[in-house]
Amino acid sequence: MKILVANLGSTSFKYRLFDMTGGGQLARGGIERIGSPESRCTVEIGGKRQEKTLRVPDHAEAVRQCLEQLTDPQSGCLKEAAEVSAIALKTVHGGRLSGVKRVTADVLAAMEEVRPVAPAHNPPYIAAMRLLQERLPEIPLVAAFETDFHRTIPEANRCYAIPFDWAENWGIRRYGFHGASHRYIARRTAELLGRDDLRIISCHLGGSSSLCAIRDGLSRATSMGYSPQSGLPQNNRVGDFDPFALPVLIRRTGKPLEEVLDQLATQGGLLGLSGLSGDLRDVTAAADGGNARARLALDVFVASIRHYLGAYLVELGGADAVVFTGGIGENNPALRAEVLKNLEELGILLDPAVNASARDEAKLSAPQSRVQVWIIPTNEELIVAQLAAECLKESRPCSSPK
Repeated sequence: MKILVANLGSTSFKYRLFDMTGGGQLARGGIERIGSPESRCTVEIGGKRQEKTLRVPDHAEAVRQCLEQLTDPQSGCLKEAAEVSAIALKTVHGGRLSGVKRVTADVLAAMEEVRPVAPAHNPPYIAAMRLLQERLPEIPLVAAFETDFHRTIPEANRCYAIPFDWAENWGIRRYGFHGASHRYIARRTAELLGRDDLRIISCHLGGSSSLCAIRDGLSRATSMGYSPQSGLPQNNRVGDFDPFALPVLIRRTGKPLEEVLDQLATQGGLLGLSGLSGDLRDVTAAADGGNARARLALDVFVASIRHYLGAYLVELGGADAVVFTGGIGENNPALRAEVLKNLEELGILLDPAVNASARDEAKLSAPQSRVQVWIIPTNEELIVAQLAAECLKESRPCSSPK
């Protein structure tokens, strides 16, 4: 069984092809600038990378180009496109629907219902999924919702203190996201430590960031809530924010609610605080150069990570491992050091030299640290492929894996 895992952006399509019968990853590639006069297409098969430029008007054509690359008689890894059992998508928010599901009209309708809650994610996925169903009906689509991993969070950590019928009637509660990444970290950490009864704090830090408290492989708490706009400050999204500030902003700015929310979702986070960029590399460079607002943005980001880290140490009654993943978590030793600064009394102690030089998968903690600290590069696509394969093997409609 071969699964094509697609990561969709409004003008991009990235993919990985997996052989789920033991062949591992067969290929990876992507297309940037979809809809532009010139789109950049890349594919890597067997360690050989190819690039070309052509016009790709939409996501259906992007998938067709991808399949053409994969079935090329000279360089491809498939004999025919029919070998692809499904296109699996790491979908973000389905509101009333979660789990792993074949894409149907009801799945798309559920995603539409929460479109305003995930404005950066749901609209491009909905549009692309509809187009793929129309143009490539012979290939099943499978949606693996990011919220699914967090279905094990207990009610005390899931519920907002709101009128009870809001949750009962309209599903207003903490959902949590980055589920594929946190699930991978749970599984890989268990493999590395040789135990499945671990207390893990997974720190997925990147353009979009969240922390997750994991016990025995199951999510017990996570920093994101009803929407991906919540929790830690993101690159350009606000993170946690008091809703009672909204009417004040509406009155003072004269802007409608929708415009204020759009600003919080696109001009907040590191970008809003620094006034420079949502990219942590740019913010760090500016802070090192003496920019006070850039330094404030870094300090707020670190303080928020430490806030949730402390909460999850209490939630889990300690930790066996703290794991950093994501583009920032894997590649920013200075930030890791700041996050774990002065935590020796809690049993967390970095080895400074190892932390500064470590790359890829590595243990960062000092020998005397009671809590192990790791970098583990995440593999969300592998998790999505595995979940989709389980889904396709089921005779009944796909749902949450047991």
